[in-house]
Amino acid sequence: MSKPKILKVNFKDKRGKIIDVFQNIKFEHSTIVTFNKNSIRANHFHKKSIQYSLILSGRFLAKEVKMNKNHKFQKSKIKSYRIGPNSLFAHHPYEAHTFKCISSKGMMIVFTKGIRGGKNYEKDTYRLEKNLI
Repeated sequence: MSKPKILKVNFKDKRGKIIDVFQNIKFEHSTIVTFNKNSIRANHFHKKSIQYSLILSGRFLAKEVKMNKNHKFQKSKIKSYRIGPNSLFAHHPYEAHTFKCISSKGMMIVFTKGIRGGKNYEKDTYRLEKNLI
């Protein structure tokens, strides 16, 4: 996961806003994930897939850390972010990530380049032995 990118408004008028998210990227899967207050999701990493998480609503505590080939991480290397709508994260292979909803509700949409989706949901998902949150 790289530092969150806050998406900028590309166009705005009395009807509303247009905010570009991606250009020229092909994905194999996309899903919407909802959260209730204090819900924690993820606490995993992928070996092959690249996943993008776009916060649509709510406030979150997000954490990430680079895993080594033995599926371990250094606690001192964990990065934490407080994020809200229009925050976009890229989770690259071997980057463990997790989200905790700190508002009453939250929603994100996840875009995946790789096999993680539908009936293949768990094929490139590696749960952490020790959770980030």
